[in-house]
Amino acid sequence: MLPQDKLDAILARHDEITAHLAEAAEPQLIVRLSKELAEIEGLAQKIRVWRQFDRAEADLVALAADPEMRAMAEEELAALRAGHEADSRELRLALLPKDVADEGSAILEVRAGTGGDEASLFAGDLFRMYQRYADSKGWKVEIISLSEGTVGGYKEIIAGVEGAGVYAHLKFESGVHRVQRIPVTEAGGRIHTSAATVAVLPVAAEVDVDIPDTDLKIDTMRSGGAGGQHVNKTESAVRITHLPTGLAVVVQDERSQHKNKAKALTILRARLYDAERERRASERAAERRAQVGSGDRSERIRTYNFPQGRLTDHRIGLTLYKLPEIMEGPAFEDVVQALVTEHQAALLAGDERGNG
Repeated sequence: MLPQDKLDAILARHDEITAHLAEAAEPQLIVRLSKELAEIEGLAQKIRVWRQFDRAEADLVALAADPEMRAMAEEELAALRAGHEADSRELRLALLPKDVADEGSAILEVRAGTGGDEASLFAGDLFRMYQRYADSKGWKVEIISLSEGTVGGYKEIIAGVEGAGVYAHLKFESGVHRVQRIPVTEAGGRIHTSAATVAVLPVAAEVDVDIPDTDLKIDTMRSGGAGGQHVNKTESAVRITHLPTGLAVVVQDERSQHKNKAKALTILRARLYDAERERRASERAAERRAQVGSGDRSERIRTYNFPQGRLTDHRIGLTLYKLPEIMEGPAFEDVVQALVTEHQAALLAGDERGNG
């Protein structure tokens, strides 16, 4: 059963936003409320339709009692019930806790694993597949760094993929991808097996460096320098120390203490932001190691068998015999949707067990 209190809260919030928008005059408030309204408009409509089901079903059941109307009523009844079941599933999914990273961009990292030159070539093929898929979705791909293979492809390539819902679509790609095919360098026509690793990491939101005054120690001193009328006569130089980290900044460029303080705070914020970026990078490296393992062929999440034109995702038992189309990019959507559907089913099953 769906939690009626949550449905009530969504409808109440929808009505509240609508009422506020009718009275709001401040542009920023209108923009914020309009965005929130757009996010729940469709859901509120589905809730209202869903709640009309019992009455609509009763009306059609009564209509089916009339022999002349039975065939039409039963057909409409079947369609109504199917739609209600689909709406119920969508509502249950909408009420599940959201991964806040899903709607954002991602960092895509592809590295050659075991298999030498063939692994580098495969890493290049994988990256091109993701790039073509991103193009089909209207996302922007920007190369951050790359290391080319000796005969082509990449030993490593890292790119930012920017767009709405990037992480939600690509997050299941993290792991070891195995390829089975005849390398171009293979004269004997033997099938080789090699691997590449993929890591997909959510792009962290911009860090807002908010420094409480209690975290700062501000000292003023006389400016040093080459001399002159102003030097050493007023305490215009400023040293700001960030107490939690011990980071200190001294600025004595300006004759104004206030200007030096403002400059020092700007520099301090920049350094703290850079330190936060470094910390996040370290966390990302740890997450990457957890995601991709050692790059050994045995740790595969998916196999690409070129002689058979077959892609198999071992986590969900998915097998598709259209590998060339998938590697071209747009048909990769079939793989993504299968993984998303399986993930949603697992979430719903867990939610039902938790509420059972």
